[in-house]
Order: sequence, then structure tokens, then C-alpha cells
Amino acid sequence: MELAEEAETKGSAAPIPPPDATGAAAVTEDDAVEQERYSREAKAGLHPLKHKFVFWYTRRTPGLRSQTSYEDNIKKIVEFSTVEGFWVCYCHIARPSSLPCPTDIHLFREGIRPLWEDSANCNGGKWILRFKKVISGRFWEDLVLSLIGDQLEFGDNVCGVVLSIRFNEDILSVWNRNASDQKAVMALRDTIKRHLKLPQTYLMEYKPHDASLRDNSSYRNTWLRG
Repeated sequence: MELAEEAETKGSAAPIPPPDATGAAAVTEDDAVEQERYSREAKAGLHPLKHKFVFWYTRRTPGLRSQTSYEDNIKKIVEFSTVEGFWVCYCHIARPSSLPCPTDIHLFREGIRPLWEDSANCNGGKWILRFKKVISGRFWEDLVLSLIGDQLEFGDNVCGVVLSIRFNEDILSVWNRNASDQKAVMALRDTIKRHLKLPQTYLMEYKPHDASLRDNSSYRNTWLRG
């Protein structure tokens, strides 16, 4: 497939350096697991990513907004931790143009659920980008490659990305850990624009997850941040 061939040329398909514990007083258990995983995959001749990721799928019921029903509808699709594993997964995931409305595709770091209440997300928020349906697929792919390639500035602050298929538009969102860290929030906005090659005049919206919990909405009542 054409996408598989792109693995040779896209920058995000390059192998990612292993987690670096140099200078740390102690290596955490999670760090040790990641380092062991990285070494094992490299020895197998694969190209390990810095983090392990999980694709999730949500087919939402129109008009039904309860959090319980939303959690029940989130389905784990597949996980991967190498460049090769990503392309095998991605080539079998439906393109945005073929997905029904309303549908969400989530790509999150392993151990983080695509829920506002998750411990990694609860103090954070998301940048929101709205696109016409005819062009959303290209921006979604570029955003996914930037995430798995660890190309987003303040990357450890990024939890995951979401593609939301809606009736009149498609929405991309980038979730971060800390909504109160204004420097990191604004730097993330800038790096998203840069990697997606968006003009500086393109307006992005930001919304903290606690605001989403209050109004039970992902994309209404957002903050315009430029």
C-alpha cells in the first residue's frame, strides 16, 4: 500500500531514541519497563517508538450524552510500539471519509484512557481544530505521525489525539496534561500549527477538561486562543 511505502520517507517513521535516565537519581519502574521494551524491539531488528500507543474507537449515539454510556462505547482497537507495528495498524484503520457520524478515533499513549476523568487528563485540556471533510484526512494523518514521532514540543505533556467525525465538519483535538501551564499550552498550539503547516492566522480553540465536565460537552463553549 502507498501508506506503507511512506514509512521510508516520513520523518516520524524514523526510530526514536530510547528513554534517557542519565542524571536521574533513580529510574522509575515505568522507565525500566520502557527501556527493556526498547532494547528487546531493537534487538529484533524493529524500530521502537519512544512510547507505546493505543488506538480506540467510539461510535456515539446521537443525542445520548451520559458519561456512563460514553465510557461503555469506547472500544480498544489495537496497540503498537514500533514503526512497523504502527503502519500495520494504520493501513487497516478506516479513513475518515468512510467513517459514519458521529464517530471518534482516539490515539493515546498506553495507560491513558481517552476520558476527561482519567488521572493523566483530569487537570488538562485540549486544542481543537476544525476542518472541512474533504481535507480532514490529510491533517489527521500528519497529526498522528507527529505524535508517534515525538515531534510535538513539550511532547511529554501530550496525552493523545482525537479525530471526531461530525455531520458538517471533522474535528481534530490534541489533549495535554496541564491546562494551567500557559507556556506549555501555547507552545503546543504553535508546534501543532507548524507541523500541520497551518497559517498563523488559523484560529484554534482550547478547552480545559474540567469545563467539559461542567457543561458535558467536548466542543461547545470553547476558548478562542488564536
